[in-house]
Amino acid sequence: MTRLIRKVSYSQQLFSTAAKEFCEIAEKAIARSGQMTVALAGGSTPKGLYELLAQDPYRSMVDWSAIHVYWGDERHVSPDHQDSNYRMAQEALLSYVPVIPEHIHRMQGELPKASDAAEAYENILRQEFPLSSGDVPVFDLILLGMGPDGHTASLFPGTEAVHESSRWVAAPWVEKFQTHRVTLTPVVLNQARHVMFLVSGREKANALHVVLEGPPDPDQYPSQIIRPLSGRVLWLIDEQAASLLEKTTFQTQ
Repeated sequence: MTRLIRKVSYSQQLFSTAAKEFCEIAEKAIARSGQMTVALAGGSTPKGLYELLAQDPYRSMVDWSAIHVYWGDERHVSPDHQDSNYRMAQEALLSYVPVIPEHIHRMQGELPKASDAAEAYENILRQEFPLSSGDVPVFDLILLGMGPDGHTASLFPGTEAVHESSRWVAAPWVEKFQTHRVTLTPVVLNQARHVMFLVSGREKANALHVVLEGPPDPDQYPSQIIRPLSGRVLWLIDEQAASLLEKTTFQTQ
């Protein structure tokens, strides 16, 4: 695993840095295989990235017809619900760029059982990724955020999904919100060629300090479980989120 940590001054600079990374990863992936597979994240910080990608110059820098869009996690809600990660991405990005509709693969959060949504999404991954027996999908890019409690995707503290070793998609019960979520598991998250964390705001500072500089404790800080086996993980963080870091070496621009 290659881990890079890049600090920027403020959130808008974080969005533009992430947008450049997105475009570069897309260009290389399309040159290599004719397509780019990306798993989107929910949350306010990724939304800022999507809104920027929907505008020129970034919009024109991507061959959107070659992009295949997936999600890292979803709420147990319908796609038109205000909490839906799909709806957020649709309104911020996908409705503004020429992605082929058949290339948009959402999680079916509206199914009565979240476990059925997880099973259905794993079946979609098996259909869309050309895999041999025993192989795991390899995304070109997985976008992730991190909550003030150290969770990422819908891997929350204390959930068994943090240590999932066989299923690709799980539907953990999240006690904090009294609901199930649907999420990719570390089995898939740690196979990605590129993982990009976007972390902004002082309320994330303590968790980020523990995740990056503290002892391993993924049960309490699930973001620590993200360690791509042979890929690269890039942490893009702003100064407020980085305010408690003491030992971290930052990558220069």
